[in-house]
Amino acid sequence: MKKKVSLKDIAQKVGVSIALVSYVLNNKKEGRINKDVALKIKDTAKQLNYKTNQIAKSLKTNKTYTIGLVVSDISNPFSSSLARIIEDEANKNNYTVIFGSSDEDANKSLKLIDTFLNKQVDGLIIAAAENTASQIQYLQEEGIPFVLIDRYFPELKTSFIALDNYKAAYEAVEHLIKKSYKRIALINYKSTLFNLNERRKGYVAALKEHNIEIKRSWVKEICFNNSKASVEKTMSELLSLKEPVDAILFSANTLAVDGLKYINKHNIKIPEQLAVISFDESDALDLFHPQLTYIKQPLQQMGETATKLLLENIEKNNKIMQVKMDGELVVRNST
Repeated sequence: MKKKVSLKDIAQKVGVSIALVSYVLNNKKEGRINKDVALKIKDTAKQLNYKTNQIAKSLKTNKTYTIGLVVSDISNPFSSSLARIIEDEANKNNYTVIFGSSDEDANKSLKLIDTFLNKQVDGLIIAAAENTASQIQYLQEEGIPFVLIDRYFPELKTSFIALDNYKAAYEAVEHLIKKSYKRIALINYKSTLFNLNERRKGYVAALKEHNIEIKRSWVKEICFNNSKASVEKTMSELLSLKEPVDAILFSANTLAVDGLKYINKHNIKIPEQLAVISFDESDALDLFHPQLTYIKQPLQQMGETATKLLLENIEKNNKIMQVKMDGELVVRNST
């Protein structure tokens, strides 16, 4: 194995002290150090392919400059887009992000968090899975810096950055009502997650506010696993009612994609026979014609705010910030 280049090697080649090399390469203010000498040290380090000893640096600073990110499913465009935004923002501050998918499984979430903590990450950003409130409470009790994103537990006083899901769903349903749709269905995941329940509450509130009687047959809940078959069955039920629904709000883009496959398969005319709105944007939705109306979450702002807040907490570990952001209803031809 090739011997690693040390600070001593650079110091000997340049003809300066090891302390001076360390001072320059650690990006400290160079002050009265000769600029030519500083430049020569940096150039020599580059020529010798010097790599910072991260373990030694971590021991000295008590930091690893890494962040653990737990998302629900990295293959979902929502999660992958959010992960990229967080990664870019962390990189601006010389932090590296390592991430994993919980797959909406509390046990897998616990395993990921344990793994990240064993790797001594400086903090965590978590899109919390169902039934993981105890995991979040543990982090809080241990004083580990973290920020919840997209999902949170209202009973726990923690930092979170999330969409105002109630308001977003309310505005989507109100838009449908103003477009003269009266039999509006909701297809949601069967879950205790707060964000999904808030979407259901916003849907119900909008119908009640406009004096539309809500029928139980309009509200459908799908299990996270085997959602494709369940969505097909659900779509069939909604469109086979004595008075078929004339509009559907999908609470997630994954549900919407499965719903659109059914619509295509059965040649259902959009929006003449059925209006459709989905939460979250996705490239897959753009392939559908006519283009889908959707609720756009402020991902850039969410990811950047969560990362900045976490980095502040890593430094001070005492700041709780709870932010609800407004979504944007992007109206297109499906409504």
